[in-house]
Amino acid sequence: MTSETLLWLIPFPPLLAFGVIALFTHRKRALSHSLAIASATLSWLLAMVVFFRAVSQPHLSEEPFASTWNWLPLGGDWLKIGVLMDPVGAVTLFFVAWTILMIFIYSVGYHNFGQPEGDHDHPGLPPHGATVRDAHGHTHRVLSVEPMYSRFFALISLFAFAMFLLVLTDNLLTLYIGWEIMGFCSYMLIGFWYGKESARKAAIKAFLTTRVGDVFMLLGIVGVYTATGSLNYREALMNPTVLRVLAETPSGVLDLSVAGLLGLLLFIGTVGKSAQFPLHVWLPDAMEGPTPVSAMIHAATMVSAGVYLTVRIYPLLSAGWEGGVLTSAMSVVAFIGAFTALFAATIALAQNDIKRVLAYSTISQLGYMIAAVGIGAYVAAVFHLVTHAFFKALLFLGSGSVIHGMEHGVLHTDEKIDPQDMFNMGGLKAKMPVTFWTFLIGGLALSGFPVLTAGFWSKDEILTGAFAGQHWWVFGTLAVAAFLTAFYTMRQITLTFLGTPRTHAAEHAVESRAVMTAPLVVLSIFAVAFGWSGIPEKFPLLGGLIPNWFGEFVGSMLHGEGEHAVESLLPLLTSLVVSLGGLTLEWLVYRNVRAGEPDPLQKPLGALYRVFKYKYGIDELYDAVFVRPSVWLAEVFTYRFLDKMVLDGIIEGVARGTWNLGVALRRYFDLAVINWFGDAVVSGGTRKSGETLRPIQSGRVQQYLMVTLIGTILLGIVLYLMFVG
Repeated sequence: MTSETLLWLIPFPPLLAFGVIALFTHRKRALSHSLAIASATLSWLLAMVVFFRAVSQPHLSEEPFASTWNWLPLGGDWLKIGVLMDPVGAVTLFFVAWTILMIFIYSVGYHNFGQPEGDHDHPGLPPHGATVRDAHGHTHRVLSVEPMYSRFFALISLFAFAMFLLVLTDNLLTLYIGWEIMGFCSYMLIGFWYGKESARKAAIKAFLTTRVGDVFMLLGIVGVYTATGSLNYREALMNPTVLRVLAETPSGVLDLSVAGLLGLLLFIGTVGKSAQFPLHVWLPDAMEGPTPVSAMIHAATMVSAGVYLTVRIYPLLSAGWEGGVLTSAMSVVAFIGAFTALFAATIALAQNDIKRVLAYSTISQLGYMIAAVGIGAYVAAVFHLVTHAFFKALLFLGSGSVIHGMEHGVLHTDEKIDPQDMFNMGGLKAKMPVTFWTFLIGGLALSGFPVLTAGFWSKDEILTGAFAGQHWWVFGTLAVAAFLTAFYTMRQITLTFLGTPRTHAAEHAVESRAVMTAPLVVLSIFAVAFGWSGIPEKFPLLGGLIPNWFGEFVGSMLHGEGEHAVESLLPLLTSLVVSLGGLTLEWLVYRNVRAGEPDPLQKPLGALYRVFKYKYGIDELYDAVFVRPSVWLAEVFTYRFLDKMVLDGIIEGVARGTWNLGVALRRYFDLAVINWFGDAVVSGGTRKSGETLRPIQSGRVQQYLMVTLIGTILLGIVLYLMFVG
């Protein structure tokens, strides 16, 4: 089977699983998750076949796997859609297929398949546990199965289909379709436990915030089609002649070229989807959904899709750039990425929820990727996109395993604590060894631990790119953010796993089942080994020992432009200092935290700690500036004034006018005219006609015969005169 045919087939198994589960198997849990995992496995298998064919294909960037077909007629032409597999698509497909499959398998254990139904569980609420009786007659509280088990697997299957569609398409239109399907899935899955008000609000917040970016993105898509006559990547975004014309044509907006303006409009879609400042506020609240959903959003689908889009539109953003001073569009992208990286990292320092720390970490790491694209470090951005997907999926699934173990302890002890608060944990290293070691690997990768982890190689490449381009403000900002990343990551590991348990629930936590820990082991391998595919050739001692396959493969997309090697050791030394320094400093600060003690950072940081903890008040600011005025507009102006007073007043006025008109018509037309005409003319005339004709109806047969005879004679005379005379 050809590679092009396989590309068409990859997205459809999860879509088919979604349909079958939703329509037929939703009452059968085992069959539902079996269908979902089988579909993810089939897509994974097809993806791996295509990936290995792609990496073995010479000159793939010039001659990618591609196939198109006519979709919509446009007069004498057709709007074409199709599939495309080039180096960027190949590496993206690789991590998407792996992470999706691992998340699907993990979800079986996370949702407690095989456990009894809860005593008081309800659809739309998290499971609260079930009471079981052992062989000795003792009762125990255990974890219970998710009430909407099949619904979950149906929705994540649709989620997977949307991401595969987005990665494999060759044009912006079908990318946007996959983009919006993911928006719907994120809304449904963030609000999966819709019985919780916080989950409902989080789902709405995510949906509306990302829609802001999507509106601008749609304008950008329309603009690209208007300017180029195509939405195909190779025709509209990778054609040197078209790009040169767009770069030389002023847009009339803020001294931007048409290419820059269109690139920024599309990029705003990324700002929403990848939760970059100022549209970052939805992603931390998305933690209200089940943990596998968090892993899907943060690693396999949503936010990765935003960075993928930015990589795809890089030719637009950089059109006219020949090195040196960045284009206006690139400067905007670089600023937003670098600022977001530092901004989110500071907030993560003061968060206690294990998943929210990772959420702000994701926002920060995405900022790294966006900044890298902005400064022209194209390969480094893609490299960090891939490595981040693996170690962030590992960390989120690891946090879900931790929460699972803590929930077991809560049920066992009946202790009223938040099982997601890291200050309620501690000492889990001994209780959950597999989760600990895999989480440690993911955390070190996130921290950029030198040499051994994939995160080190990709972060170092970004810092090297900033240094090589002499973008000192980006280099400094990302270096500080990297230091804070190492600090809050080690803070998370220390509070969760090290020391002694700070609650009874932590004392009774247990390791998760193999169906949950096995995916952690697989992802931890990628969190280490994938970095070896991108070791720079001039890296001290190690450079050249392992070919820089990733740099050569993805770098071929640049056709000789952009990134160059750096002789200075300063970027490397910076990477080492910020990573090891952050890890060490955190250990010194948090190693002796005891139960009931406040956060050790609270006192030295003072008011700044509260600023970080309450996220700079951005949510409150948006609430005051956007939410409350919108509510006032809806409730006071639109409802009370426009609806109740104006519209209802008009309707009631029309009703009163109609009533009065009816009364007038009855009084002056119906009674005066219609009734008079009926009584005087119709009824009276009929009565007089009857009185006149009454003598004819005498009842005498002789008289009737005489009238008939006379009539017959008269009729005969008339007929004679007409036809004979």
